[in-house]
Amino acid sequence: MEGLGLTCKQPGPHKYKLWSMPGSNVDALMGMFHSDQGSQYASRKFRQRLWRYRMVQSMSRRGNCWDNAPMERLFRSLKTEWVPSRGYQSLIAARKDVSYYLMVHYNQRRPHAFTGGLAPTVAEEKLKTVSGIS
Repeated sequence: MEGLGLTCKQPGPHKYKLWSMPGSNVDALMGMFHSDQGSQYASRKFRQRLWRYRMVQSMSRRGNCWDNAPMERLFRSLKTEWVPSRGYQSLIAARKDVSYYLMVHYNQRRPHAFTGGLAPTVAEEKLKTVSGIS
């Protein structure tokens, strides 16, 4: 956060996710910043700073604590199952590895409890077959 010039003065743990890497080129960043609807995230100054760094802002719905649960679960799985404990050598290596995790491992191979132990793509194909959608 501080690398982008974004600091939060609120005490305690913060519920935001942002992919940042030490030494990365800030001008090349394009991503999404997800947070709750706290006043610090809704302020004009904060939104302008996100726009300056070509980042899209995403906020949870008001009063819905479950709104961000799927993304929190995905990030937990990514960090505990896949990302090396010492991080990546470069931004390029991180992008390539995380993309592989999301597009191949997480969606095509990894079993999910919600889909009865099937990978999401397998569950989707099974649903298409049952419903007659091709």
